[in-house]
Amino acid sequence: MVSRKLFDILSSFRNFLFSTLNREFLIFLFFLVISGTFWLLMSLNETYEKEIEVPLILVETPTNVVLTSDSSTSIRVVVKDKGYTILTYLYGKKIHPIKIDFNKYGKSSDYGSVSSSELQKLIYQQLYNSSSIVSCKPDKFEYYYNYGLKKRLPVRINGKILSKQSYYLSKVTIKPDTIDVYANREMLDSFKYVNTEQIHVTNITDTMVMQVSLEKIKGVKYMPDNVNISIYPDILTEESMDVPIQAINMPEGKILRTFPSKVTVTFAVGVNQFRSIRPEKFKVVVDYKEIEDNHTEKCNVYLRNAPHEVRNAKIGIRQVDYLIEEQ
Repeated sequence: MVSRKLFDILSSFRNFLFSTLNREFLIFLFFLVISGTFWLLMSLNETYEKEIEVPLILVETPTNVVLTSDSSTSIRVVVKDKGYTILTYLYGKKIHPIKIDFNKYGKSSDYGSVSSSELQKLIYQQLYNSSSIVSCKPDKFEYYYNYGLKKRLPVRINGKILSKQSYYLSKVTIKPDTIDVYANREMLDSFKYVNTEQIHVTNITDTMVMQVSLEKIKGVKYMPDNVNISIYPDILTEESMDVPIQAINMPEGKILRTFPSKVTVTFAVGVNQFRSIRPEKFKVVVDYKEIEDNHTEKCNVYLRNAPHEVRNAKIGIRQVDYLIEEQ
């Protein structure tokens, strides 16, 4: 019974497949495949120019040498040949990394270079005889090195870090904040710090940690080559505090009393920082020398110091009454 049903299904499929309409479609499909294959063969027989990336690897590096440039990179080579040969280069395993002998091409105590003609000779060793190189970029391979010469330098942020309005940056940290820099002696002597790559971060409202690479300079190597920047924003709040007035430049045997003895200092500070602010962190003064020179009824009050955590600190009054007493 099952065999009979299977036979009926196959018969129906055969009749459908070889019906007049479907027979014409199959003929059309056959000739379409034939023409497509013929077109592909004709196309692959045409001559093309195609850019191919060829890896370069620096080998035989002495153990006492520190490379200050990448030991591996690549060059882009435009190769001219038949289409099927180009496909072999692109999708086959014909092209292998080119090994550059460190000792063969070193030109000085800190620099080595392989010319474009030398690179092309090495590349031609992997190409078919029918292929030709049209261009090669970059036109040479360079490598820099030294024998362990380094300098430890601080890291500096290069760019802008801005909080959102009504916020401020209570703290920005860099870890590590100093790194080892490897380069030739002339370059090391000229460096005072290391810049990060250009960054631009705005409208920060919450703690942020970002990994940032260091500014790339030819012939310079960093250890490590990136840092973590932690950004801590805080909400700004308007606060005030009563701060005692101090007299400065007082001669011996005299005491200066002010009325009032304290002034109110208003300032903006982060919510999380406010609890650490104390009156003694501010310095509000009157200057005896100024009083002695001017002989005025009131003396000027100055805000000389304020904690670095606060912003826009200012005193509520500019002048106060005073009394000078003998001890």
